[in-house]
Amino acid sequence: MIIRKRLAAGACALLAALAGGIAPANAADGPPKDSPKVELVLDVSGSMRAQDVDGGSRTRMAAAKQAFNEVIDAVPADVRLGIRTLGANYAGDDKELGCRDSKQLYRVGPVDRTEAKTAVATLQPTGWTPIGYALRGADQDLGTDGGTRRIVLITDGEDSCGQPDPCDVARELAAKGTHLTIDTLGLAQDDKTREQLSCIAEATGGTYSTVRHTKELSGRIKQLVRRAETPVETPKPVQGADACSKAPEIGAGLWTDRETFSEHRWYRVNVKPGQELRTSVSIGADRAVDRDYGVLVRAVSEGGQELVRGAESGSGRTDVISSGLRFPNGQSGDKDEKGKESRTVCLEVSSSFSAPANVKRDPGLPVELAVDLVDAPDNPSDVAAFGLGRGWVLLGVLALTGLIAGLVWGWVSRWRVTVWRAN
Repeated sequence: MIIRKRLAAGACALLAALAGGIAPANAADGPPKDSPKVELVLDVSGSMRAQDVDGGSRTRMAAAKQAFNEVIDAVPADVRLGIRTLGANYAGDDKELGCRDSKQLYRVGPVDRTEAKTAVATLQPTGWTPIGYALRGADQDLGTDGGTRRIVLITDGEDSCGQPDPCDVARELAAKGTHLTIDTLGLAQDDKTREQLSCIAEATGGTYSTVRHTKELSGRIKQLVRRAETPVETPKPVQGADACSKAPEIGAGLWTDRETFSEHRWYRVNVKPGQELRTSVSIGADRAVDRDYGVLVRAVSEGGQELVRGAESGSGRTDVISSGLRFPNGQSGDKDEKGKESRTVCLEVSSSFSAPANVKRDPGLPVELAVDLVDAPDNPSDVAAFGLGRGWVLLGVLALTGLIAGLVWGWVSRWRVTVWRAN
């Protein structure tokens, strides 16, 4: 009897252990929380009834449904996917209601293909086109629990509500510093739609594409979803100051900020002995700007002495302009804990962008700083004479070569004249 009880207890313990082992495995199914997240935002407004895709053989809505089904089948295992609609539920004339018609159709997470396809199959072209409102909702859907964040917007027209303006919303979301990328796909080719979708994409470093065929739409969405799977370093938000003495200290890595027109931003970097500071600065033109522009980055000592600068300028349309500099720690500064010389370098970033009066100033233009601290070169002149080889050595060699070549050519010419006269 005692043996039976012990066997029964042992069997129960074994079952409990197995259950305990199985439960965590089930809970861990699917991508981890820090995996990439993508939300597809689909326009289901009334204009999606138009039959002009694939040479007019199918409606825009039918093409979008087929493309979504193919994308759902091809979602990488490490990507969390969600779907949001705009204009799918309200068919009336009340603009206030129509411009709030955006709903999450499928929650961001591991993909149940049957459930996701069933949800897409129920969609019918219905109402308005509140793109700005839907983008804000998609940003909230993606959350901020780690991993890359990407929105793919598929629409056949511009926002029909006006408030909030989609371009302003895209800039607002980019300014939050959560490394959100918005890619846009246009099913129509009119100039207003192209301009608005390009503006949304450019504000967040995304892409804009026009598609006219189902296969093209499906392939492009798959490509963007796969792109989210590629590991990228997430820039860290920072707010520069208006003077070196107030500037935040930053280290190696990617940093993002916003800078209004004519503003100067300052940051501080501690460069240890034997290190070289390498910095590049990129400023994006995420709105209409005047044709002439430039960017300047300066490395300045705490005492105000300019150490080195980098500058770039341009004219005409641009998406981004960049410049950079290199500075080795070879001068005296504050002593570190080992008694060696460290140096605080102040970085000043400014630009000469301007814009027409009707262009909004806030938030400022997006700024990205890439800071790297590497081993300094043995010969500091290698940096000072960057582009001239090792200091003046290469220049001297070139001058001497030119002199010798000139003398030889002169001697050959005189010899040929002498031979010609002799004959």
